[in-house]
Amino acid sequence: MVAWQPLCVFADGEEHERLRAAVTESMNRFDRRGIRRYVVRFANQLVDSFAADGKAELVEQFAEHLPMLTLTQLLGMPDEYGPRLVDAARDMLKGTETAIASNEYVMKTLRQLVAAKRALPGKDFASWLLEHRADLADDEAAEHLRLVLITAYETTANLIANTLRMVLTDPRFRASLAGGHMTLPDAVEQVLWDAPPFGRVYGRWATGDTEFADQKIKSGDLLVLGLAAGNIDPAIRPDLSVPVHGNRSHLSFSSGPHECPGQDIGRAIADTGIDALLVRLPDIELAVLEDQLDWESSLLSRRLMAVPVRFTPREPEAAQVTGSPVMPMPPESPKFPAPAPPPQEAPAAPVPASDRVRAWWRSLTRWLRAR
Repeated sequence: MVAWQPLCVFADGEEHERLRAAVTESMNRFDRRGIRRYVVRFANQLVDSFAADGKAELVEQFAEHLPMLTLTQLLGMPDEYGPRLVDAARDMLKGTETAIASNEYVMKTLRQLVAAKRALPGKDFASWLLEHRADLADDEAAEHLRLVLITAYETTANLIANTLRMVLTDPRFRASLAGGHMTLPDAVEQVLWDAPPFGRVYGRWATGDTEFADQKIKSGDLLVLGLAAGNIDPAIRPDLSVPVHGNRSHLSFSSGPHECPGQDIGRAIADTGIDALLVRLPDIELAVLEDQLDWESSLLSRRLMAVPVRFTPREPEAAQVTGSPVMPMPPESPKFPAPAPPPQEAPAAPVPASDRVRAWWRSLTRWLRAR
């Protein structure tokens, strides 16, 4: 977490500008409406997996998978990469005995992605990063892919879980959303103030002796930035019960030259995904009392372990759309075994015209929601 790596977060000045420009300008090439279409597609696939059960656990079955499915698509990986990368990313960030091995698994996967995109570029973040005028070396490209993948995944998964908890338990939010006085983006922003995905950030060092808030800081000291604490500073929020609608001046994505460049993508995944979930399951409610929810604290964050819910069972929607371009599968690992090849399907029976019309209307409705 704190050892030097060839990353923009460990650089300043001209080197920071070179590396940061590659990341930011490559991200800016994304079509935001296209991102939301991916999110709606994957959110509906995840809801389909439990819609008929009448119950679900939204951290494991929704919040942990939606960001990774979306991010692997944006980075140019096949959908099949997602589940194993979820396991590896969570293991890394928990700091377990196998965290270093999990990190190496992620890096192997990303080095393979870099090699594949060098040979056959596409319209994706990995290809754009390699094409950028900053002329990143392969190691620099792989490290920045990991930075984007892991930080965006972890922050967005936590943001989705925390927003779901608030929407399902806080009467102010539930009433406001139902009455049309608050949008989901407003709810997401409130959560970013009250429960930021990363409560702390490591890896900043003082470049000279200084004093801050009566604390003496020496050159070379490692600073731990308390983002969650900064967001509830009584100097700026004397009454924490007052909503902060429309105010984005929180520190949840840091600030200054090192501010998170992918924050709008994280917001889009969270609010679009939760909206798709609520549209599909409008009567969803928490299956336990709020004080029965379990939390886990780690080096960087405090995260919900589970959000159990219940709802009226519903039939899954028709399976939809295309996958990613064909690429080599990620490296084998005993901890994260390769998925089994998909079964061969029998030829499809002819679909009645009435069913085709209904399917067309469902597709049109999903497309309009995504826009």
